[in-house]
Amino acid sequence: MSENTKDQNTISRRDMLKTSAALAAAPMFFTKGAYAKDFTNNPGNSSTVTLGFNVPQTGAYADEGADELRAFKLAVKHLNGEGDGGMMNTMKPMNLTGNGILGKKVTYVTGDTQTKSDAARASAKRMIEKDNVIMFSGGSSSGVAIAVQSLAQEAGVIFMAGLTHSNDTTGKDKRRYGFRHFFNAKMTGSALGPVLKEEMGTNRNAYHLTSDYTWGWTQEESIRETTEGLGWNTTAAVKTPVGAGDFSQFITPILNSGADTLILNHYGKDMINSLTQSVQFGLRDKLVNGKQFEIIVPLYSRLMAQGAGKNLQGILGTTNWDWQLKDEGSKAFVKSFGTEYGFPPSMAAHTCYVQTLLYANACENAGTFYPPEVIRQLEGFKFDGMGNGATEYRAEDHQCFKDVLVVRGKQNPSTQFDLLDIVKEVPRAQVEYDASIFGGNLGPYKV
Repeated sequence: MSENTKDQNTISRRDMLKTSAALAAAPMFFTKGAYAKDFTNNPGNSSTVTLGFNVPQTGAYADEGADELRAFKLAVKHLNGEGDGGMMNTMKPMNLTGNGILGKKVTYVTGDTQTKSDAARASAKRMIEKDNVIMFSGGSSSGVAIAVQSLAQEAGVIFMAGLTHSNDTTGKDKRRYGFRHFFNAKMTGSALGPVLKEEMGTNRNAYHLTSDYTWGWTQEESIRETTEGLGWNTTAAVKTPVGAGDFSQFITPILNSGADTLILNHYGKDMINSLTQSVQFGLRDKLVNGKQFEIIVPLYSRLMAQGAGKNLQGILGTTNWDWQLKDEGSKAFVKSFGTEYGFPPSMAAHTCYVQTLLYANACENAGTFYPPEVIRQLEGFKFDGMGNGATEYRAEDHQCFKDVLVVRGKQNPSTQFDLLDIVKEVPRAQVEYDASIFGGNLGPYKV
C-alpha cells in the first residue's frame, strides 16, 4: 500500500469519527419535516396510520359515546378523501388535503371506557401496546380523561380528550401530551352567572346534588363561586354516586330544606334520572318563601334533552356547541353528519370530530408524526371555521378557548332534535381566566 493511500485512509477514518461524534451529540429532533430515530408507534414506512377511539359504549354516558364514535368515523372518512369533506372545507388555517395524514391512509380501532377510569386506562393501554395507535381520543367523563391523559404522558402518545368538563383536566392534572377542545366548569360558571342574575335575581337558596368524582366536584365549586358571588346562599351540597339510577333518597331532603333552587351537577343518564325524579317529586311546582322553585342543569346536551323530554323545558344550562349555530363550519358539519346518519350531531360528536381534524392538521403542519413537534404545533394554535368563533389552544395549559353557549330547554319543540333555545352566545373574553389559578404542570416533551 502506498503512503498516499495510507494518508487517505487515515483522513477518511478521522472524518468518519468526527461525523459520528457530531451525530451522537445532536438532539433527537430537529426542524419541520424531521423526527426522532424512533418514538412510540412510529408508523415509519407503513402506508397506514392508526388512531384509537376510546368511548363509553356502556354505562351512564353511553349515549354520548355512541355519537362520539359516529363523529370519529366521519372524521376518518373525510381525512381519507371520502364524503364531502365537512369542516375541512371551512377550517382556517388548514393543510389537510384528503390524502390521509402525511400521505398515509387513516385506520382506527375502538374501545369501551365503560365510564370507568380503570377500564378506560386498560383499553387505552391495549390500543397503544397492541394496536400501535399514534393518537387516541374519546371519553365522556373527566375521571376517564385524567386517568388516560396520565397514561398518554407516560407512553409518549398524544391524547385528544373527548368530553371532559372538570377544571382539573387542564388544571392540576394537565399533561403535555393531553389537549382539550371542550370547555370547563369555570367557563360554565362565568357564562351562566350574568343570565342567572338577570332571570333569578341575587337572593336565592341553592341546594346542590353533585356527581361524586372530579367533574362534579369542580363544577359544584365553580357554580358555587358564581352563585355565591351573586349573593345566593348555599343551603346544602350532597354528593351522589355515578350511575345511581334512583335519586329519591337524595331528593326527599330538599323538600323541607328551605332551598328554592336545585342545581343538578349531573350528566348523561344521571341527569336524566335525577331531573325526572325531581319533577315527579313536585319540585318545579313548589313555592318557597314566595319564590317559584327553580332547577338548573349547568351542563347539558341535546342528547340529554332528548332523554329528559318535557322535564327539561325552561331549564337553563350551558353547552359546548349546538347544531343550530349558523356559522359556516357548524353548517358544514351538520350537513355531513346528517347525510351520514340521518339526524343532527350532538356536542359530543362535534368535539370529537374537531379534535381528530386538529390532530391531523398539526401533523401536516409539523411534517412529522413525532409527538413533540406535533404538540408544538397545537400549543397556541389559533383557528376558525369549526364552530364557536375564533378559537385558541392555549399553550400554557392546553385548554381550548372559544365562545360558550347558554341554553334553555325549549318549551314547544318542533321536532325531537329541536330541543334547545340558545339564550346567549357568550364571547370568549368573558370566560377566559389566568392559566395559573388551578396549578399543575404540563410536564416534559418525551424524546
